[in-house]
Amino acid sequence: QVQLVESGGGLVQPGGSLRLSCAASGITFSLNTMAWYRQAPGKQRELVASITSRSRTTYGDSVTGRLTISRDNAKNTVYLQMNTLKPEDTAVYYCNAVLGTRSYWGQGTQVTVSS
Repeated sequence: QVQLVESGGGLVQPGGSLRLSCAASGITFSLNTMAWYRQAPGKQRELVASITSRSRTTYGDSVTGRLTISRDNAKNTVYLQMNTLKPEDTAVYYCNAVLGTRSYWGQGTQVTVSS
């Protein structure tokens, strides 16, 4: 059974930082492209960042320079370091794993940026 379990969300003030983690099981983690998406209320889910099995990274335009995706294949975990957070970063953040035609999602973790 595939499981993607996100953690690390919470409430943070504007300008603050958070690190999200996504622990994967039931997949050959090292072969998967891993990604973080987010969905704000009333908006479509959007790609935040992705990292391939060879650690090639891609970022959404709205987060470039502030967020960093990384992976630890030994721990089957992908991370999202978020710095200089803004209120518009408020959303549910979802972990995604893709290998070929197979795509899996976590349950999401809430990030709220507010003073």
